[in-house]
Amino acid sequence: MSFFIALIFSNVSFAQRDIINEGVDFYDQKKFADAEVNFKKGLEKASDSFEANFNLGDAYYKQGRYDESIKSFQSSLELTEDPDLKAKTFHNIGNSLLKSQKIKESIEAYKNALKINPNDKETKYNLSYALSLLEKQQNQQQQNKDQQDKKDQNKDQQKDQKKENQNKQNQQQQQNKISKEEAERILEALKNNEKDLQKQLRKKKGVIVRTEKDW
Repeated sequence: MSFFIALIFSNVSFAQRDIINEGVDFYDQKKFADAEVNFKKGLEKASDSFEANFNLGDAYYKQGRYDESIKSFQSSLELTEDPDLKAKTFHNIGNSLLKSQKIKESIEAYKNALKINPNDKETKYNLSYALSLLEKQQNQQQQNKDQQDKKDQNKDQQKDQKKENQNKQNQQQQQNKISKEEAERILEALKNNEKDLQKQLRKKKGVIVRTEKDW
């Protein structure tokens, strides 16, 4: 819930008062774009009107234009010394920030509102809600980080395993690989063995085998 000022508190001209009150009527009818137009007209006549700035911020808020609503609320903060109005403004800034998913900033805004009005139940509730959202967000971020770390760790392990397998394969290939010099030595040894074998066979052919008489 955001606060809205339906009455005029500061000294303004009758013309400006009528314009802003007409904007309030549009706001009550949920015609927020029309209310925005009237509040802007009021600011053209008196840019230092707290009510026009504040209510314009609320009209922006109702249209989902949260960045614009924050600017209008911040402008209105500088135009009043009333503690209650300041607290309401900080409350609305907190709501706009929360809608913009700026949770940490919204928490600070609610805290500022409670420093001025510690008994505001609505602001206390919104602060509690924002804190719970922040906790969920941080838990989710931690889970995402843990999952990413696990993925990175698995990737590193896969890289290490692949590297180890590659090293083993290289070693095996190295062991199976015969250098040119080794191949020549083996071939020469085979040739020599063949020559020796032929010599032995030739010697055996020249030997006369004597048979003994069997009587």
